[in-house]
Amino acid sequence: MRAEDALPDQLNAATIEGVTIRKGTIAAFLANAKVVADARSDPAARAVAERDIADALPALRAIGLFDVLAVRDARVRALVESGSTVVGAAA
Repeated sequence: MRAEDALPDQLNAATIEGVTIRKGTIAAFLANAKVVADARSDPAARAVAERDIADALPALRAIGLFDVLAVRDARVRALVESGSTVVGAAA
């Protein structure tokens, strides 16, 4: 399957299992995960990234991202597993 097979160019979102998934959800998750994982990240930026990850979790779960990929970073993994922010979690 190619990206355009999952979501054609003319569409910006799809609904799977009743959850709207926007184009770019996985890319945004990865960008936010990098911020959360980086111990040097500004605490305010990390808090925003954590919130954005938590907000995206229903869509990421609906597409099955975590059924096939494991999150290696402990902070990000704790956030994904809890479904809420984990400011200050150990790496």
